[in-house]
Amino acid sequence: MPEMDIPGDTQSLEARLGWRFRQRELLAMALTHPSVAADAQASLATNQRLEFLGDAVLGMILSQALYQRYPAYEEGRLTKARARLVNRRTLAERARALELGKYLVLSPGEERLGGRQRSSALADAYEALVGALYLDGGLEAAREFVLREFESLLARVESLPWPDNPKGELQELLQAESPHPPEYRTLSVSGPDHARIFECAVWHQGRELGRGKGPSKKAAESEAALEALRRLQGQPAQLPELSCSRLDARKRARRSTGSKGSSQTQTPGSELEAS
Repeated sequence: MPEMDIPGDTQSLEARLGWRFRQRELLAMALTHPSVAADAQASLATNQRLEFLGDAVLGMILSQALYQRYPAYEEGRLTKARARLVNRRTLAERARALELGKYLVLSPGEERLGGRQRSSALADAYEALVGALYLDGGLEAAREFVLREFESLLARVESLPWPDNPKGELQELLQAESPHPPEYRTLSVSGPDHARIFECAVWHQGRELGRGKGPSKKAAESEAALEALRRLQGQPAQLPELSCSRLDARKRARRSTGSKGSSQTQTPGSELEAS
């Protein structure tokens, strides 16, 4: 299959990766967004298959790291810890740290819609890069890169937001201090009918806690909830009425109560398991 030229200096990217690709086509493929194939006259190799492989390699490496680092964790807790590490938000953040967006090969349409900073495109390309590293350098090359990238996150995995239900977790944290639930507001809708971009904000008691964008209203609300969780956990001084120490104490008390077998009433809308 033909390949597209990669924008930017790939040597600087490879320096960040800590690996010089022998099979240059793998690097090109990992950085080629699927939108290019739809616009091209000839069939192009995009990163979808490498993303599939990279997802499996990334999950295996981090699963082993968690298993070895946390010997007291049972299966369920290990599964939740891995989900905190391998999700679109975290992978997109790692991709941004590598400045991966400037190397992506995009269709003109995807370029106009801001694809270089789209979380889904960045997360997919990051997984594709892991898959390319695995094919080019073997498991050890991929492992060295992944462990270097995730070392700080592995050390504080319990403090990372739970990604599967950020709206539920945010509601639980807020209602620990107030009976009022958060309110989600749609700020804007842009883009053509087939590629809508929604922007939403989450408010609580007259204060905006976070904003997010996504291809649907639900996705944008989830991103806003994640941003609010990030602020609550990282910048408590800006939200004094939501004391982190009191929230942590409430969580510990709930886990303690649950371990004794007493029944609990779950906050409406929350689908979180006790950590």
